Amino acid sequence: MIQHSYSLTTTAVTQAQIWKLISDIDNWKSWDTGVTSSQLHGRFETGQHFTLQPQGGPKVRIQLEEVRANEYFRDLTRFPLAKMYGEHWYEVTPEGLKLTVTMTMKGLLAPLWNKIVMKNIVAGMEEDVQRQIEAAGKL
Repeated sequence: MIQHSYSLTTTAVTQAQIWKLISDIDNWKSWDTGVTSSQLHGRFETGQHFTLQPQGGPKVRIQLEEVRANEYFRDLTRFPLAKMYGEHWYEVTPEGLKLTVTMTMKGLLAPLWNKIVMKNIVAGMEEDVQRQIEAAGKL
């Protein structure tokens, strides 16, 4: 298993603002420079899925494994002999809203898929969270 996390606490946005932004998957490309296209199939809730095409990559199907409105969601992307999980927490604290992203790769070919896919996601986590805050602040 390979895992990386990033957290940031901010007072610039509310939990409702960030949730509105993040649950609007069809518009991720408006704030996420790493996304060419994304489309939610159904509602932003447990059991649904979306497709995402990263810059320079093929479209992938991503399952919403668990969604707790305003607080948390976990997604799953399947690769041959590996699974990648993205966990996203939006926790209200006395210091502000704590945003945490944890990426996990599991499976026999986890090291390979980490090199091909996840390392690029991890490298951009800090910038992605900053863009989320900036975009959500405009909602």
